[in-house]
Amino acid sequence: MATKIPGHIEFAGDYALDSISIHTHFGERIDIKKVVIELNIYESIYKNALTGSIVIGDSQNLVGKLELNGTERISFKLLTPGAESSPTSGNVNRSIVDASVETGHPFHVYKISDRKQTNPGTTVYTLHFASREFMRNLRTKVSQAYEGRLDTTVLKIMMDKNYIDTKKEMSMEPTGNTHKIVIPNMRPYDAINMIARRSLAQKSGAVGYYFYETTKGIYFRSWDNMVTVKGSFDRPIKQEFYYMPMNIDDKTIQDKINHDFKSVESYEFINNFHDVAANTALGTYGHRVITHNLFDKSYKESSYNYANEFSNSKHTDLANEKSVRERYAVAAGSNIDEDDKKMSQYDESKVSLGSTTQFLHDRETGAGYGLDVRQDGPKLAERISQRSQVKYGTTLKLIVKGQSYLEVGDLIKFNLLKIEPNNTLGEYDKQYSGKYVITKIRHQILSEGYTMALECAKDSVRYGFQANDFKIEKNPNHPGLRDTYEREEADKPNRHA
Repeated sequence: MATKIPGHIEFAGDYALDSISIHTHFGERIDIKKVVIELNIYESIYKNALTGSIVIGDSQNLVGKLELNGTERISFKLLTPGAESSPTSGNVNRSIVDASVETGHPFHVYKISDRKQTNPGTTVYTLHFASREFMRNLRTKVSQAYEGRLDTTVLKIMMDKNYIDTKKEMSMEPTGNTHKIVIPNMRPYDAINMIARRSLAQKSGAVGYYFYETTKGIYFRSWDNMVTVKGSFDRPIKQEFYYMPMNIDDKTIQDKINHDFKSVESYEFINNFHDVAANTALGTYGHRVITHNLFDKSYKESSYNYANEFSNSKHTDLANEKSVRERYAVAAGSNIDEDDKKMSQYDESKVSLGSTTQFLHDRETGAGYGLDVRQDGPKLAERISQRSQVKYGTTLKLIVKGQSYLEVGDLIKFNLLKIEPNNTLGEYDKQYSGKYVITKIRHQILSEGYTMALECAKDSVRYGFQANDFKIEKNPNHPGLRDTYEREEADKPNRHA
């Protein structure tokens, strides 16, 4: 891992990493960059904290000399050279993975694993590290009542010196609902996840927030906020990717480095489209919620219909526009069985039962979201559907050159050519090209370069599926009935033959 000239980039995947220091439990600081084989950093919108690992080839007995035991800290500063002035990187501080002591936030080592001797003079092992907030969450508990806007409650927990005590930048989407919440001896992140499930976006009204940490800071926001600005306007994409050759000597390419940054080394659809079976069972398309009011002993049934509710929320390919043909992630407008029903009309695919009450904490609001008690059921179904549309929807994995300014929650565009013999005009796939949200990133730094594995999701399609009134033909066959006892009697062999 050679030291790069600051601000100078030689090729896509180049990086600046001056040192990787380990801070021992007795205060000593040692640069271990020369013995580092591999550095990995992991971030995800489904994870509350940043984690990573360092693979070390040790021929100096650092484990013994430095008394490595899992209580150390790791510091470094990683940057894609030239990203400071890149138009896509934004603020200079947000283009750097800054884990330095001086200006950033060092990681905390929590485990040493996979130690083995590869030859008589070298031992290889892995140091696992995480953010300071990850460790604070394991060491503290919250037993306290909070009242007010839910994003403010999260901010208080994160900044409280008795709990997380974070020093990082926090990006908070204001919530539209206020509530009084009692947290009974829970880990801080468990409490925040509970609050996230109850949060409603102030601008778009989206239900359910994501709470996660990236290499740039901590986020508390809705899916709508990832695809729109202020719940109304299309969010600009952070990067545009193409599946095209990189190692080519094309004289017409004026900016080879930028060309290679946008090139995808390989791609794979983990879910080529919505997992219809999983989403049906999870209540993504149809969901009946029965809420029991503990105060007046009444109950209410609410039904969620994916096709009807789709346009009420924001999606990757449909933010600030109304389409003639809705861009459902599946053919939600078509009949799917012989009973001439569409998938959203099976509201018993998932049935949930929950209790609620008004006058919680002497206030006439529902227990779930701090709204009218009658909203608890519909909001629960909406949250479950939205989360499942993302997690079990179209999921794409891209391998690209490392770009330190990218983080999970960013909106990107992937241009995928239609795979057909006559596509001479270079037309893109109508459904699976388009915008995606980065949901997971693995930053991998090796001596030869910096690469990223991006896992991306979309909850809509670029052009909607055809909607029609086609009816599935009725099967003319009738169910048969077979008495196994009579059949066994008829099949009994004649022993006297």
